[in-house]
Amino acid sequence: MTDLWLISVPLDKTSLTNVEKLKRTIAKTNLASCCKFSIPDLKVGILDSLLSVSDDLSKLDTLTESVIKKTHQCMKEVMEQSGDKVLENALANGDVPLLVSGEVMTCCVCFSVDLMSYMTKFQWDKAKYPTALSLSSLADVINKEVSQMETELKSRAAAYSNVKTSLQSLERKLDQTLQTRCLSDVVRKEDLVTSEYLTTLLVVVVRGSYLQWERTYESWSEFVVPRSSRKLCEDGEGAMFSVTLFKRAVCEFKAKAQESKFTVREYSFDLEAKKQQEMKQCSVHKKEQYGIFVRWLKVNFSEVFVAWIHLKALRVFVESVLRYGLPVNYQALVLHTDKKRSKRLREELASLFIHLDPTATSSKTDVSCDIPGLCQHEYFSYVCFHINTNLLEIS
Repeated sequence: MTDLWLISVPLDKTSLTNVEKLKRTIAKTNLASCCKFSIPDLKVGILDSLLSVSDDLSKLDTLTESVIKKTHQCMKEVMEQSGDKVLENALANGDVPLLVSGEVMTCCVCFSVDLMSYMTKFQWDKAKYPTALSLSSLADVINKEVSQMETELKSRAAAYSNVKTSLQSLERKLDQTLQTRCLSDVVRKEDLVTSEYLTTLLVVVVRGSYLQWERTYESWSEFVVPRSSRKLCEDGEGAMFSVTLFKRAVCEFKAKAQESKFTVREYSFDLEAKKQQEMKQCSVHKKEQYGIFVRWLKVNFSEVFVAWIHLKALRVFVESVLRYGLPVNYQALVLHTDKKRSKRLREELASLFIHLDPTATSSKTDVSCDIPGLCQHEYFSYVCFHINTNLLEIS
């Protein structure tokens, strides 16, 4: 299992020296990888409002994670467990893969490396999130974007599900029992007699009643053609028989068949062709909707993921100002480690930055915490946010 942390420390002489010590230590011990995370200068506004903004960003973080997971889960369900297709479409900014198929360990590692690549290349999108806006306005922009995606995802997923369900319903009807299945591969034109006076009916007879059928069907009407019954097909439950009779006796024959618990199936080549055409149209419609939906998922997965990383940057900025004060003077870093090394890395960070807050100790840390963002049960001498790398692991 892999861990990604966004941390920030002030740019005082001691902290800067200890950052260099941290880099040397993790390089020697292979505890983690470390790189700078660039956050632009943002408008601080009134300090009193930062607490409210911090709370709003925390709630928005939870919502955004939820939408990312729903979008990715939907993508995986639509692509019907095709890991390769998910890899092709689960991208951030259209060029960094976030998930690969394969064994769990391989999946986690590859996902983390690719996410790390995105994080190290992170650049604030000033066109979408203008730095001239206030912090609360930037939060509103992200909130509006994410909420709109969530609403549209629900709508599009429901619409695609209806199309898929309709096709599956038709397929079940055509593939199940003799009473509903497609007969185009069973009934030939020469099996049916159709003339001015004669017609052929198809009757479903359950197993165990074949002999009863053969003995009784001719007696149900004097207009039944003797010895006209033929077995056309059979499955595990029964068989389909044809019988020829005069058209004037059809109603009488159907009534007798019903009394004897035999089912007369309505059939014509035109009706069968209509069913086939309906299924074909539904299949084509599903294919079209599949392409449209996957394209939408691809674009919006990228959009919501990028919004999420900008949101993380906002949270680091706000918490750094709240923690370290003004003027804004801090350095943000991305730490990439794994669960086995997390505890040791936390201890190393605690020893290097304990001067920032001597009351914070590593013993207060729950390193297994998976709560999005800054865990509510965690407190460190430095600002730290957890990037949930379990986000895309779909059970």
